[in-house]
Amino acid sequence: MEGLIMAAQLLLALTILVGLHEFGHFIFARIFNIRVNKFYIFFDFLFPLPNVLNFALWKRKKGDTEYGLGWFPLGGYVDIAGMIDETKDASQLSATPEPWEFRAKPAWQRLLVMLGGIIVNVILGIIIFTGVKFVWGDEDYTKAEINKRGMFAYPLAEKIGLKTGDKVLKINGKDYKTMSELRGSITNENLLLTVARDGSELDIPVPNEMIDKVAQRNLFLEPMMPFAVKSVSKGMPAEKSGLRVDDKIVGINGTPITYYQQIQPLIKKEANKKIELEIERKGTLLKIFPVVTADSTIGFYPKSLLVSTKAKYSFPEAFKVGSLEALSIIPQQINGFARIFKGHISPKNALTGPVGLAQMFSPKWDWELFWSLTGLLSMALAFMNALPIPALDGGHVIVLLYEMISGRKPSEKFMERTQQVGTFILLALMVYVLFNDTIKLMF
Repeated sequence: MEGLIMAAQLLLALTILVGLHEFGHFIFARIFNIRVNKFYIFFDFLFPLPNVLNFALWKRKKGDTEYGLGWFPLGGYVDIAGMIDETKDASQLSATPEPWEFRAKPAWQRLLVMLGGIIVNVILGIIIFTGVKFVWGDEDYTKAEINKRGMFAYPLAEKIGLKTGDKVLKINGKDYKTMSELRGSITNENLLLTVARDGSELDIPVPNEMIDKVAQRNLFLEPMMPFAVKSVSKGMPAEKSGLRVDDKIVGINGTPITYYQQIQPLIKKEANKKIELEIERKGTLLKIFPVVTADSTIGFYPKSLLVSTKAKYSFPEAFKVGSLEALSIIPQQINGFARIFKGHISPKNALTGPVGLAQMFSPKWDWELFWSLTGLLSMALAFMNALPIPALDGGHVIVLLYEMISGRKPSEKFMERTQQVGTFILLALMVYVLFNDTIKLMF
């Protein structure tokens, strides 16, 4: 059920994003009196074969445009008259251009039509981030709060010289304010963390390749987290032994527990064995005896007892903060691609397919997380579509800019060939990420 909920959230997010992306092309085409033959959410054919399995789950003709919901849930499309895309080839455009066709319009108008989807996705991302900030505000841990107890260094962090209890003072020689800043700094090149340890300050360089290991879902550095039980999984040992919401685990097999990260190392070696949990419940100490599962869990989720700071915004403030956060995703995407080409991160760890995207959503419907991720995906979709790859909007834009600068319009045959090359690249990429997702799911 949890998997279905995550998949449903991803499907809803992509439907919103793709629908509005295609609407961006549609509205600019209409502004310039270009006929739009079809506007579809999902494909009504077996993508990328436009003449195979042609049917729609729903369709309706209004004016010159057929609106519909396709059966193949891999995006969507607009069929703009006189334009070569994944639905038609050059042979369908051999006649003299009609005034209402895409190819009959000036290059600057065609450029805006191709940029329409990207423009709408950027605007949508800003709107979503503004809404999230206005409705839910911001919640984070301050530098002072996380440094009260120090950081927990996972094995990855220990390998480069960090230790549990270190207090991070600076990032690349500069002060920082929140845990989000510290967590996000792992994407920086040539990262240097200044930490306080035993009364001294140490500079710990983080290798550029560390981002690749973190991208493999390896934990790196987190605040030492005092906790209580947030929820207990039904049918799991924790529930069967009597663990309850708001209980505090203060000991395991006689070892005192003060923060959450201590638990897993202690129970990892106790698989299939009964352990003694000492818990504090409403000021009373109790003992329970769950049996650890074969994969070293007992079945509960923690609630952090770190003191967070909450910020609420007026609408103008939310618009400012939300816009800046939305637009910051573009340079982050550029930096990510740059680090792939520099060899700092493997493509298999950097690129995520539908399974990986679904796992980003909550197993229980969480509107704040849903809209935050949808806003993130909207900005990422804008960036990806702007890449100069044939068949993507960015590929068309490059050709149109060439035409505007040189004054020479590429032939329909050239456009068809580039479209075919681009479609092949996209299909190969799709197969790669699906295979990659499958491997990650299995192992």
